Amino acid sequence: MLNSVIVVDDEAPIREAVEQWLSLSDFEVQVFSRAEDCLAQLPEHFPGVILSDVRMPGMGGLELLAQIQARDPDLPVILLTGHGDVPMAVDAMRDGAYDFLEKPFTPQTLLGSLRRALEKRRLVLENRRLHEQADNRSRLEATLLGLSPSIQTLRRQVQDLAQLPVNVLIRGETGSGKEMVARCLHDFGPRASKPFVAVNCAAIPEQLFEAELFGHESGAFTGAQGKRIGKLEFAHGGTLFLDEIESMPLAQQVKLLRVIQDRRLERLGSNQSIEVDLRIVAATKPDLLAEARSGRFREDLAYRLNIAELRLPPLRERREDIPLLFGHFSRQAAERLGRSTPVLGGGQLSHLLSHDWPGNVRELANAAERQVLGLENPASVDMPAGQSLAAQQEAFEAHCLRSALSRHKGDIKAVLNELQLPRRTLNEKMQRHGLIREVFLPDNGDPL
Repeated sequence: MLNSVIVVDDEAPIREAVEQWLSLSDFEVQVFSRAEDCLAQLPEHFPGVILSDVRMPGMGGLELLAQIQARDPDLPVILLTGHGDVPMAVDAMRDGAYDFLEKPFTPQTLLGSLRRALEKRRLVLENRRLHEQADNRSRLEATLLGLSPSIQTLRRQVQDLAQLPVNVLIRGETGSGKEMVARCLHDFGPRASKPFVAVNCAAIPEQLFEAELFGHESGAFTGAQGKRIGKLEFAHGGTLFLDEIESMPLAQQVKLLRVIQDRRLERLGSNQSIEVDLRIVAATKPDLLAEARSGRFREDLAYRLNIAELRLPPLRERREDIPLLFGHFSRQAAERLGRSTPVLGGGQLSHLLSHDWPGNVRELANAAERQVLGLENPASVDMPAGQSLAAQQEAFEAHCLRSALSRHKGDIKAVLNELQLPRRTLNEKMQRHGLIREVFLPDNGDPL
């Protein structure tokens, strides 16, 4: 239940009396003698109510109301007025004030107004939360693209974990989209406005690893000219993504473990301890605990990184997503290269579905770009042996539907006219083939 109240009044006796009344009624109270100080410390999405005097030196209550309205028009402001200020307060309510109380007022009058205002604030914040969740789901569907059960589960896990302050380990094969998932954990969480810093542990020479991660002071080692902020410090407030974490040298694993435990670090060549607040998302292809048992990774660090684990399925385990992803990559490549989007034949589509895609989504994106450039030879793509007639018919029907939806950018009426289908039949076929209209609308998402 929301119970936070900010009291702004330049008269100390009133501040103290109101604070005492509210504290005895189990409210969390913060008091200010100046409106300017209240504004400077007012948090975004404040979960409470502002109680302010109208007449104060410097910024008065009406100007404070206007400033708060500009930031958050749904934040309730209750004005405290003297007898001569009542007409002014009535005008202020027309301008957005929640209520006004004429001095002197009783504790019961104050508590009644505050509880009504807090209930309104609770409903507003709950409504915002639900809208934000729905918006995040839509954005995730456009980013982690796919209709397979494994991808739907992954999206739910990402949405939940994005909000939690825990380290996450992402396991998946090369090209399966580990960095994209890491970015989603950052972008859909409370750290989104802070840095997302990506480090590929396999790409840094061992002798430079500590300086890269922790930074250094000038002269800390030969060639260290000037102070340099390391990746850990640069990610302060945000997310540090450590790709191929299994490649991190054992000596640096010890130091990373200490940073995770103490939330502090020291630059090379410095004795000064620096506080860091960051979330670590690590990615690996092998099982870190198996690596630890083999002596190639510290077991204690593996447990620290693996508070929660996300497994990314390889593309061969979600073949139903291949046509959707290929179409998306083709449209992106065609737009970027100024080419038309090619239409796949039934044999080509069957070839896509039967290929094992060892390079996963990355390989699929490359194949789509080559198709747009005309570098893939359509005549060389034959229907693989062993495909039944029914399977070929299903693949061709799905291809025809997908092509029509793509050409008409998700305009269902235009698709119905072109394919000469009843609306119910089209809906059934789209559902059977896992096609959704929204996927074919113009989008800027980067799918998994």
